Amino acid sequence: MSLRLRLLLALLSLVAVGLLVADAVTYFSLQSFLIRRVDQQLAVARMPVVRALETSGSGLPQGMSGPPPGETPFFPPGTYGEVIDQSGKTVNEVVFTYGGTAAPPPSLPAGLEQGVVGGGGQRFLTVAASGRTSLHYRVMAAPLIGSVYTLVVAIPLTEVTQTLRRLLLVEGIVTASVLIGLGALAWWVVRREMRPLVDMATTAGAIAAGDLSRRIDRAEPRTEVGRLGLALNTMLAQIEDAFVKRQASENALRRFLAQASHELRTPLASIRGYSELFRRGARDRPEDLELAMRRIEQEAARMGVLVEELLLLARLDEGRPLERESVDLAHVAADAVADARVTDPERTIALEAPAPVVVAGDEARLRQLVANLVVNALQHAGAKAHVKVVVTTDDGRAQLEVSDDGIGMTDDVRDRAFEPFYRSTVSRHGGEGTAGLGLSIVAAIAAAHGGDVEVETSPGTGTRFRVHLPLAATTAPNDAGQIASNGAADLSEGED
Repeated sequence: MSLRLRLLLALLSLVAVGLLVADAVTYFSLQSFLIRRVDQQLAVARMPVVRALETSGSGLPQGMSGPPPGETPFFPPGTYGEVIDQSGKTVNEVVFTYGGTAAPPPSLPAGLEQGVVGGGGQRFLTVAASGRTSLHYRVMAAPLIGSVYTLVVAIPLTEVTQTLRRLLLVEGIVTASVLIGLGALAWWVVRREMRPLVDMATTAGAIAAGDLSRRIDRAEPRTEVGRLGLALNTMLAQIEDAFVKRQASENALRRFLAQASHELRTPLASIRGYSELFRRGARDRPEDLELAMRRIEQEAARMGVLVEELLLLARLDEGRPLERESVDLAHVAADAVADARVTDPERTIALEAPAPVVVAGDEARLRQLVANLVVNALQHAGAKAHVKVVVTTDDGRAQLEVSDDGIGMTDDVRDRAFEPFYRSTVSRHGGEGTAGLGLSIVAAIAAAHGGDVEVETSPGTGTRFRVHLPLAATTAPNDAGQIASNGAADLSEGED
């Protein structure tokens, strides 16, 4: 059963109960009022009935005097009067028929006269007519003054019954009309008010079918349903965003595993090949044995470096805590530049680090970050490109900048520069022997230290990597003069 139908049935049930209660109260109130009026008529009819009995020809009991002469008031047709003695026997009776057919007399209960005479007052009761008929009488029994006889006056309840039946008919028609009209109106109102919920159900079904872009149209803060729509839209946006991120993460993981397998397959194939060469007789030829052992060692070393880099990325992605100590980023940059000059003495490598810049972090990982940026510039900027390393502070944060004036990168390469294993199809300068993890490690180390890295580049204008890291809470004293002098010396040397 739908919610709309349940609401409609509940509303109609409550209204029906209310109408039935109102009908019952009206019916019994009117019945009580009409019975009281009949009782008043009975009280008024007492003396006229006595007069009618006295003039009916049968006479009154001896010693009874009738009422003074006068007009007899009008009573409903079928009004009945009689006098009974102490044994319950009828002494005299009269019926007001007005020329019509007399109705069956009332069926009086046994012992009525005893209760009236013994009680000493009037008694009113409702009785059925004699015989098989639906006629009822309202009866008044009262003692005759100055005697032991009982006067019984009965008025038929025909008019009362007809009035009450008419009332029941009217109440039934009105109640049915109200329920039908209210049901139709309630169905229209409930259907209109429930339409937003129906739309929500439709939208939820579409979302369950896979369309995560669907939203609730009627979402407004004025109504409860509207606020529900707003909450659902917010929840759906979060679910869609989480689903997109999960899909992106799963896709990235698949690419990562495929690329890692590809990178590891090459050195493993080389090791297997040279092992097969050794097994087939290279051990008996000194020159082939030396080549096989050297290549096996080189490929094993290459694979070891790749595995170490993969483990480092995994640890950083897991959010494992790093060592936290005060590290002078200027000193780390100076060491990285010095190492690069030894590796490539013909390259112009400049350093600007005029003052110590202390950050809180893992010194080994920060050294790896700077080294990877410098090596990336040396390998990919071009053989004649100049490299410059700058360490400063900017907006309350440490800033490390590694730039070159080499060939630069296209927008596609720049957007994917920090993806693991990514190497552009057209390398900036060859890049043989690299696995494409250097910049990924740079981004992961920066993020692990609460920082970020950005790149500015365009084809033919060079590339600038800029790393921002939080400064240490307290800057430990360092030999600023030594760092500054090293920086000045490096800068001047790079400009030669």
